Amino acid sequence: MIQPKLSAFDLTMIVVSLVIGIGIFRTPAIVAQSAGNQTIFFGAWLTGGLVSLIGALTFAEIGSRRPVAGGFYKLISEAFHPVFAFMLNWVIVLTYGAGNVGVALIGAEYINPLLPASFQGPTGIRATVIVTVLLFYGINLLGIRSGARTQNLLSGLKVLMMGFLCLGAFLSPFSRDFAPAPTLTPDYTASTAFFVSLIAVFYTYGGYQQVLNFGADVTNPQRNTPRGVIGGMLLIMALYLTLNYAYVKQLGFSQLPHSKLVAADLARTLTGDIGYTFFSVAIFVSVLGYLNASLLSLPRVYYAMADDGILPPIFKRVNERTQTQEFALTFLVVVMLLSLFFLGTFEKIVSYVMSIDTVALASAAATLFVFRRRARSTDTYTGYRVWLYPVLPALFIGFLLVVSANVIITDPGPAAIGWGLFASGFPLYYLLKRVF
Repeated sequence: MIQPKLSAFDLTMIVVSLVIGIGIFRTPAIVAQSAGNQTIFFGAWLTGGLVSLIGALTFAEIGSRRPVAGGFYKLISEAFHPVFAFMLNWVIVLTYGAGNVGVALIGAEYINPLLPASFQGPTGIRATVIVTVLLFYGINLLGIRSGARTQNLLSGLKVLMMGFLCLGAFLSPFSRDFAPAPTLTPDYTASTAFFVSLIAVFYTYGGYQQVLNFGADVTNPQRNTPRGVIGGMLLIMALYLTLNYAYVKQLGFSQLPHSKLVAADLARTLTGDIGYTFFSVAIFVSVLGYLNASLLSLPRVYYAMADDGILPPIFKRVNERTQTQEFALTFLVVVMLLSLFFLGTFEKIVSYVMSIDTVALASAAATLFVFRRRARSTDTYTGYRVWLYPVLPALFIGFLLVVSANVIITDPGPAAIGWGLFASGFPLYYLLKRVF
């Protein structure tokens, strides 16, 4: 039985770790390209943060009401139907792998310009991703202790980098040596540009919903869950807005959409070519840390799903000597490499992930309406309740569905893959139930 050990501060740090991945070093360029002007750009980041904060408030009550391990799957299953929960989580199993490849692509884009000319271009970037994934696959096959030691070597760089880069928001603009950027001519109306910009913004803010999985781990969840989640999201909003302001102030908004290596370019304006090289390497190392952590943790997610009977038992087979889930780890790596070849670019992977992830988030948030309706006058819950219910949860769900629709409209190819996999979960659920 799981014993609650996490305090509000612990949960705040977990939320920060779940949300701040590597996307903030890449997605601002995508958002700027979609936005077309600074007003929409900052409006999207501020709105995305506020909507995500509303989501955090909603999930704070859900987590407090239902402090159960594996909450994201079990809550949707309890509120709606196990087959719907499986269909969503089946796609999530696959999008986790694609998301990891997206992170690896960012790392390759940063490190490859420092490598010999033969590594330049799309082929060289793919080769770097493949070598990196296979290297850490081998490290983690050696055993959980090997992976953990590697993780310890790679931790901590990300927060230090963000802190340094945020200094650009408080310094006078430096002279910029970039080539003149072409004038932006966005193909969207202002409202469309705003909602398209939110796709990458929500991707960058995503992750806080996984705090539901720690419901049984939090001491005094009625008090500590909302404190931890809300505190974490406010800290993340402050960091993201400050860093984006630093990007615009130091690089100039017209340059931002054309700067794929936006963090390294900012470092170069602050410290010159040495800073550019150092931060390119540092961001790549940060990517390695994230990738290694995912290869450590995601097979454990598969273990929990297999233990709950929604994945085959082979996913929880553990090597007694190394404590490695060899099949689950291999499955994850295969999914990652297939995502690389079928989707290819970071932008496509974002669309693939967000097409279903937004619906999964909306579904998890909607469980609050179900649980409150079922309780009605007999509700004995005395913990945290989301403010302005049902307005705030409904607003959060509505925003997510609009973003999902924009993914389908603006990038239908990757979205079709995601929805096709979602539909395939229906017969797969009944097949697995019959077999296992």
